Amino acid sequence: MSVVVIYYSGYGHTQRVAETVAEGAQAELIAIDSNGEIKESDWQKLNEAKAIIFGAPTYMGGVPWQFKKFADATSKAWFVRSWQDKVFAGFSNSASLNGDKQVSLQYLQTLASQHGGIWVSLGLPPSNTQAATRQDINNLGGSVGLLVQSPSDADAGAIASGDLQTAVKFGERVAAVAKRFN
Repeated sequence: MSVVVIYYSGYGHTQRVAETVAEGAQAELIAIDSNGEIKESDWQKLNEAKAIIFGAPTYMGGVPWQFKKFADATSKAWFVRSWQDKVFAGFSNSASLNGDKQVSLQYLQTLASQHGGIWVSLGLPPSNTQAATRQDINNLGGSVGLLVQSPSDADAGAIASGDLQTAVKFGERVAAVAKRFN
């Protein structure tokens, strides 16, 4: 069973999250380049995958143009319904704790729905007690997908351990759901 994580990363933070999600899902990674493109062989991997996990940073309240260019190019798959009934999931990160990441996740979920896909939520309760810290699982309280905060003044090594542990669990969940569907 194959799971693919396809992502765009502008500064390396989303790449680290994608790698961590892929670790949990035992997935293959596909990076969208700075021109919003992927290799022709990557399209074949996406077509053959049982599950696709989208990843994009949130810039100015949405996914960046590079991811949108890729999304527009998926219209070829949409036209022939080649991704119908695939399992999908998504994640986003931004510098702020909120940063309007929910808007990006809704975009990714809508893209999956346009393809007739089955969306997998995060499936983890929030860490929302007074004692909760950034090292806790789902400390940002996501539900539609994985939320990650990446400090704007630091490299990807500064992403909170709770966010990265949540990313592993998210990848594991998507792979498990995909296995049940296939």
